[in-house]
Amino acid sequence: MTQNKSNKTDLYQHHDYYLLDELLTEEHIMAREAVQQWVKSSVSPIIEHYSNLAECPKYLFKELANIGAFGPSIPVEYGGGGMDEISYGIIMQELERGDSGVRSMASVQGSLVMYPIYKFGSEKQKMKYLPKLGSGEMIGCFGLTEPDHGSNPSGMITNVRKNGDHYILNGAKMWITNSPIADVAVVWAKDEEGTVLGLIVDADSEGFSAPEIHGKWSLRASITGELVFEDVKVPLENVLPNVRGMKGPLSCLNKARYGISWGAIGAALDCYDTALRYSKERIQFGKPIAGFQLTQKKLAEMITEITKAQLLSWRLGTLANVGKASPAQISMAKRNNVAMALNVAREARTILGGMGITNEYPVMRHLMNLETVLTYEGTHDIHLLITGMDITGENAFG
Repeated sequence: MTQNKSNKTDLYQHHDYYLLDELLTEEHIMAREAVQQWVKSSVSPIIEHYSNLAECPKYLFKELANIGAFGPSIPVEYGGGGMDEISYGIIMQELERGDSGVRSMASVQGSLVMYPIYKFGSEKQKMKYLPKLGSGEMIGCFGLTEPDHGSNPSGMITNVRKNGDHYILNGAKMWITNSPIADVAVVWAKDEEGTVLGLIVDADSEGFSAPEIHGKWSLRASITGELVFEDVKVPLENVLPNVRGMKGPLSCLNKARYGISWGAIGAALDCYDTALRYSKERIQFGKPIAGFQLTQKKLAEMITEITKAQLLSWRLGTLANVGKASPAQISMAKRNNVAMALNVAREARTILGGMGITNEYPVMRHLMNLETVLTYEGTHDIHLLITGMDITGENAFG
């Protein structure tokens, strides 16, 4: 596939209204600038083309590996970047500034595939899979959501039964990022006692298939599919030995949701930056529309909400660095920041008027992408109930 590049120059500039850079380390700033430059040179020129085609730019997996986007906070000896959680968040922010689908490529690989193998795997499993995943030689996916079990993953019916030196895996997973092109899947299934196990399943296993899902109006540059298991043999040594129950997949989701809380800020920043620049150039009634009160109201509210989200994720990152970021705190940030980004994208679209719906500008693509980010890895409403349960002690799910 030839890489169709546009002639448009990415003019984005980072916005830091509350001088948060003063709270960041030199490593954080360097990571942001390096990924920002990569997005400008490798993502922005091609992303509208691939999004229009609803095709994943698969060659970017190797480039993402080269810039250290796979498992930035996983130790270097296991194929990660050895960085802190704020660096991880900042990298996700800059990737999603380019496109939510590109951030998903990295987020799934690092947080949902590498992380559970690192956290719950044996040393043999770590050495077999992590360096290849970290280098982009191998692509991974994460199998939890099922056709009939989304917000209630513990109701899963995908199952394994022991048969000699292996398990027999049966079931199906749905809405799985990267699955049609994955070399390996981290799959969660129930054993005969109903205990949830994590398994590393090689995609070339007999009975394994991953049909692609077509017709998406959102995350069009990200490849999504199913996982179907028909009497798939999984060696006992491929079971993650150090976790049992829903704690396993939920801890992975917390890692990914943390990254999304930062990523959504990137999409919002891109929409704000685009709208701000456009408002200064677009002349109506003899002056730039930036000079009108209602336009200023929209822009001022955008940067206010973005700044609040930046503070929320920065503080969450400092807590994550010392192991104090609770699942409920992560849910709050994911929910707030994605909703914020979606509102910013919608307001930015109105500032751009008719041009806002064209692919001349990134706003409509971000807007469509964020509609998915609002409901994946925990819906907007489910995250609200997680906060509700945390503050009241009452479970409103059942």
